[in-house]
Amino acid sequence: METDFLVIGGGVAGVSVGAALSALGQVTLWEAEAQLGSHSSARSAAMFDESYGLPPVIALNRASRATHAANGDLSPRGLLLIGLAGEEAVFDADLSRMYLTEIPLAEARGHVPILSEAVTRTAYDPDAFDLDTDAMQQRALRVIRAAGGTVETGRPVTAMTRVAGGWQALSGDQAVTARQVVDAAGAWADRVAALAGVTPLGLRPLRRSVARIAAPAGSDPRGWPMLLGAGERWYAKPDAGALIVSPADETPSEPMDAWPEEIDLAEGLDRYGRAVTAAPTRPLASWAGLRSFTPDRCLALGPSEVAGFWWAAGQGGYGFQTAPAASRLLADLIAGRPPVLDPATVAACDPARLI
Repeated sequence: METDFLVIGGGVAGVSVGAALSALGQVTLWEAEAQLGSHSSARSAAMFDESYGLPPVIALNRASRATHAANGDLSPRGLLLIGLAGEEAVFDADLSRMYLTEIPLAEARGHVPILSEAVTRTAYDPDAFDLDTDAMQQRALRVIRAAGGTVETGRPVTAMTRVAGGWQALSGDQAVTARQVVDAAGAWADRVAALAGVTPLGLRPLRRSVARIAAPAGSDPRGWPMLLGAGERWYAKPDAGALIVSPADETPSEPMDAWPEEIDLAEGLDRYGRAVTAAPTRPLASWAGLRSFTPDRCLALGPSEVAGFWWAAGQGGYGFQTAPAASRLLADLIAGRPPVLDPATVAACDPARLI
């Protein structure tokens, strides 16, 4: 089989890049698992907060917002930063870093009535949104297929070879020849690069654990904002009448189908429990996902040192909210067009900085 672009990875990064490249040629997307988006993309907190991340990430967020809004993928949620006694320094740092406005405790309890007396400071950001992650992925897949592209699951890449005019990739007994390859394999992206003889970026998969708990008795959290502990030590978010709670852990992991550790879930529930009057109940469900970061925690979007092999990796916790701008940037670079993004952001995302 021959194609113009082989995209490796069927999470949000891969499908978004595949959709962006569909205007430039035929796309073939290979996902190793039996289902698309079965790892990090399926375990996202599904939030859009323009001020979340380092400055280059924020630039990608801002450049993505209009697309999210035009597609109808944003729903009002809001974000409430929570500070306890002894957390003043990290609370102040968050105020500055996330451009938040401090509000009185009485106002904060208007948003979330169950805040406990242990809460000493709060800040509110009305400009944070739920993100319809499923709609994003399904839309991208429709674009790929409508342009004549192919999306295949159960296709782990087992070998890659340079050939005349591009690359040949193998998945078992299936072969594809492509002019260009995009590595969007998430936690496995360095391993895919090694198969191609490309220098790995030093990606670090970090496990994050989440518990889903029942809403406190007598409470309806559907209109509550997302709660974020100072220093991002925990978060809680309404979820279909219940709450998801995380210790915001970052435990180093090998690339794998991650699962939560009981001690991490307990720590998250304990941190959340200090901030509210209702003791958290036993989890209804729990899961974990891997958020893969480059060493400097900015995305890697651009060419490798080997011609025709491109990176779309290191999304960390920003994959969905940056997807429109990140995929546009990569498509611009592959097409040889001047990027829409400013030169400083393009340089901050250039994989060459890491090798």
